[in-house]
Amino acid sequence: MKPVIALVGRANVGKSTLFNRITKSRDAIVADFSGLTRDRHYGNAKLGTRDFIVVDTGGFEPDKPSGVVAEMAKQTRQAVAEADAVIFVVDVRGGLSAQDHDIARYLRTQRKKVLLAANKAEGMSESPLLGEFHELGIGAPHPISSAHGQGIRSLLEAALEPFPEDATDDDEEAADRPIRLAVAGRPNVGKSTLINAWLGEERLVAFDQPGTTRDAIHVPFEKNGKRFELIDTAGLRRRGKVFEAIEKFSVIKTLQAIADAHVVLLLIDATQGVSEQDAHIAGYVLESGRAVVIAVNKWDATDAYIRQTLERSIESRLSFLKFAPVLQISAIRRQGLNAVWKAIEQAHASATVKMSTPVLTRLVHEAAEHQAPRRNGRFQPKMRYAHQGGMNPPRVVIHGTSLDHVTDSYKRYLEGRLREHFKLSGTPIRIEMRSASNPFDNQGH
Repeated sequence: MKPVIALVGRANVGKSTLFNRITKSRDAIVADFSGLTRDRHYGNAKLGTRDFIVVDTGGFEPDKPSGVVAEMAKQTRQAVAEADAVIFVVDVRGGLSAQDHDIARYLRTQRKKVLLAANKAEGMSESPLLGEFHELGIGAPHPISSAHGQGIRSLLEAALEPFPEDATDDDEEAADRPIRLAVAGRPNVGKSTLINAWLGEERLVAFDQPGTTRDAIHVPFEKNGKRFELIDTAGLRRRGKVFEAIEKFSVIKTLQAIADAHVVLLLIDATQGVSEQDAHIAGYVLESGRAVVIAVNKWDATDAYIRQTLERSIESRLSFLKFAPVLQISAIRRQGLNAVWKAIEQAHASATVKMSTPVLTRLVHEAAEHQAPRRNGRFQPKMRYAHQGGMNPPRVVIHGTSLDHVTDSYKRYLEGRLREHFKLSGTPIRIEMRSASNPFDNQGH
């Protein structure tokens, strides 16, 4: 499982800037998808070969009794409880505050690995101002500058040091492994009901043991002769004290399950519409490059007007998942579940499709004959050949000259041609352009 790092601290100390700085490597991937929620509070990040999840929290005031601030504190506590390491951000220039002491006191009770990040410390690594932060009893402060990117690498190395690197799936071996499926969605959307409908009520799913938050539960089962592994995000319990109101929503557990899965089934409640939370989870699925099927549950509990509104809201709020099939189901009545299975299998097949170099090269040439990439000044992009650079999601690498001038809309056009030819459904596609350098480019200047 990917390690999780939570960023905590009072308001305006630079947590969001730090979050954006840490997750930067992924922003480029999602830049050209319209409708993707920008104000994310969690994201994928990479340090060298290490993948991890970062969670940004609101300004933390642990002792405020009510209102929005108390709500934020509650979310922060949950993030801290589920994180593997916590980075406590303070502001060197603002100095130590009573609130910093309150937060430090709370963190010391949590028995977590906590690192103290003294932000806005550009050019101050030797400053006596850093000294006063030793008072917090969290250890020596790491001087960083989120705005300028200083000191962040060594801070992250220290945070990730205790956690072993995950072994990644080898594409060839992956063929023999079960398909890992995560069911994601908000609380009470019907995840437990759906999983029960699949596994049968009598199945012993998981024990309710405190302290197992970190460990996702993998439930093996077979369907249509194929082996699957269900990654539980619903917090399933042993039958008996089973499924009464137990869908406590844990964003982090959901994110880890998504990162671990081959296919994500995103469950949406037809009676509630597409919420901000749904859009956030969907954005994370896209960013993780996972194959995805959208199932709209409780369809039987809606009328024609609600259905129409819902279809429009899926179209607009989840427009960046246009490639995902949308199916209507009723988990409680077990309606539409077979179609969901077919879509899951097809999404997995699409995500792991093998594309030969000659076929890809021919498709790219045909696409250019039909519509060439636009010239940019004196640069005329020319695509020479293409090959597959990876699976799950499929990555197509196109080689040629001046390809850094190919527009996002042209990449979408190429993606459409690839989807049509390989009949891909439910998986994102990554297209990467690689230009050979032209020795004449820099002459005559």
